[in-house]
Amino acid sequence: MSDVRRLLLIRHAKAEQAGPSDAARELSERGSRDAYAGGRWLAERGFVPDHVVVSDAIRAQQTWQAIASTLGATPVVITDPRIYDNTVAALLEVAAAVPAEAETVALVGHNPAMHSTALALNNGDGDRAARSRLGASYPTMGIAVFELDVRWSAISKGTATLIAFESPRR
Repeated sequence: MSDVRRLLLIRHAKAEQAGPSDAARELSERGSRDAYAGGRWLAERGFVPDHVVVSDAIRAQQTWQAIASTLGATPVVITDPRIYDNTVAALLEVAAAVPAEAETVALVGHNPAMHSTALALNNGDGDRAARSRLGASYPTMGIAVFELDVRWSAISKGTATLIAFESPRR
């Protein structure tokens, strides 16, 4: 295992405006296309997770399923309702609880917590253009890629370096 860990914060792709409940909203046609594009973007850059934690909302589950179909890998995948809670504290708790041997972890969830967590983790180093885009917004299918040199159990505000931020579209 390397000393550097990667954290991928993935906001779900575009969802339908209505559903039986918020958690039951499905991806729109555009969202499905964008989720596949997000998976290809991750695969092309070698940002393939070995451990994934997904919100229990349908749109997040569908986003991950589309991404996973493009990766050619079979990471451990866990559904965790704390991601749907949509708070920075909940996302940091989830990340801190992943197995120590995990090298690249993806959290698949929702705004505003994805954006707030990315801003909180960012130590101000890393890719300047990515930091600028991240500061402006966190669109659907937004993916922030961080490197950490701390153990998962020690993840906290300011402990990660943003190396990429993209919102792949198809």
